[in-house]
Amino acid sequence: MRMEVHESPAVTVERAEKVYRHALLGRTQAAVRDVSFSVEPGTIHGMLGPNGAGKTTTLKMLLGLVWPSGGTFRIHGQDSTRPAGRRGLGFMPEQPYFPQHLTAAGALRLYARLADVETDAIGTRISGLLERVGLAGRERATLDTFSRGMLQRLGIAQALINEPAVVILDEPASGLDPVGQRDIRNLMLSLRDAGVTVLLSSHQLSEVEAVCDRVTILNRGIVAAEGDIDDLLNVSGRASLKVRGFSAGLPREVARHADQVAVSGGVWVFSVADAAVRAVVDAIDDAHATLVSVTPMRDSLEDYFARLLADSAREVTRS
Repeated sequence: MRMEVHESPAVTVERAEKVYRHALLGRTQAAVRDVSFSVEPGTIHGMLGPNGAGKTTTLKMLLGLVWPSGGTFRIHGQDSTRPAGRRGLGFMPEQPYFPQHLTAAGALRLYARLADVETDAIGTRISGLLERVGLAGRERATLDTFSRGMLQRLGIAQALINEPAVVILDEPASGLDPVGQRDIRNLMLSLRDAGVTVLLSSHQLSEVEAVCDRVTILNRGIVAAEGDIDDLLNVSGRASLKVRGFSAGLPREVARHADQVAVSGGVWVFSVADAAVRAVVDAIDDAHATLVSVTPMRDSLEDYFARLLADSAREVTRS
């Protein structure tokens, strides 16, 4: 069943600011200077930023864990710095901590009661969530026997125990092996398909690129970039071609247009300007090679992120 659709943004942060005052040192430090973004209902929105960018502080202000110096924070139009505004919200911190003497089911039962889940629904919800996060059969295991990856899975289960309309996940794939990372990606996509809004903070850029609809990138306490992930990563004016069958190397007509050439297992990948695509495709045909695909050229999120931070650093140096 899909969640109720809200017309207003699921999450709104406007002009967020957090200034720490060091009384002994007689100075202040701005962790967050001016951050604004919104998250549309039923989407996955990524928050990125290097260490010290203000990402964690912004999330903590949104969650009411850190009192803001300025700005407004709303979840479905309600002030999320107040307890009533956080109903219908789920959260998993980067390193979730659970009482180690509890069993997996016991821990989820505790959080279900804290979240005012109806008593009759708790048992069914616990078993369903443990299966959903890959911990089926571990209900009676005490948490001191859990690996970091298993605790991470349990952290996601507790974030979903109240069937939230908005869930905030801070590094959900941390400590997981590749199979576990895949499972968490699929879980986030299934949440989105059910109408749940996901705000994802992650250092794993491939994970963000794979699941997010939009991203907000913070740097030095401000928003460095925000937008639809395809709009950010698509390289205007260029196309990427994949070709099989150039046994003697790139034909001259292809080589004079090709850039960023790579070859692996007999498959050539390169980019060309949009205006040259027709001539290059004709040259591929003349060489009796096989055109596998032509797609808009796209940066990896890693390359985009690195370039954005490098540009930001140069601007700071010039100023």
